[in-house]
Amino acid sequence: MFEKLIKNFADKLDIEKLSVIENLFSYFSSKEFILKDLSRNKDLRIAILRRLASSVMTDDERAEFFGLPKGCRIREGAKIISPENLIIGEFCWIGEGAILDASGGLEIGSHTSIGLNVMLWTHDSHKLNIRGQNIQENQSQIKRKKTKIGSNCFIAGPSVVMPGVTIGDKCIVSPGSIVYQDLKDGTIFQPYKQMFDGLIRLDELEKEITSIKKLLVK
Repeated sequence: MFEKLIKNFADKLDIEKLSVIENLFSYFSSKEFILKDLSRNKDLRIAILRRLASSVMTDDERAEFFGLPKGCRIREGAKIISPENLIIGEFCWIGEGAILDASGGLEIGSHTSIGLNVMLWTHDSHKLNIRGQNIQENQSQIKRKKTKIGSNCFIAGPSVVMPGVTIGDKCIVSPGSIVYQDLKDGTIFQPYKQMFDGLIRLDELEKEITSIKKLLVK
């Protein structure tokens, strides 16, 4: 399979990049490297090799390679978990380092941008860690909730959207946000700006109170 990927994209690769891939394939094929013959490992390995092959593609080629709809682009280092559970519209952009967790079901509307290092989560496994039960046999106990992002949205990075959240159409999420709640259509979500605006207003009020106290003393 890996040899086929190399042949399919060899005409698009420069000598240096092709050499790196061939060296990796040679290492995987050597007797020194023993692969675990488990279905989980095989599935993961296929996904890893696909991401490796896509690393030398452009964003639009990569989107087509991963079967995304018309006009979509996906940058280097972005990762889609359980892509079979992803529903995504046309003309979407996914930035570098973004993680799209579709294990619990992920829906993204058309003309939406997912910024650099944005994390869209649909599962939660913290209780397994607390109980000391974080083993593969307990994967079925992971809590999964569908996350939805509407059309014409801009999710700036780095931000996190938690499992089960629904973001409406034409929403903007500012950088550094953590979205725990549903957002209505047209929402501009900027909690940190609101916090800083509140602090500035508080500082202004304290100055006004100080001025009034000085006047009263006189």
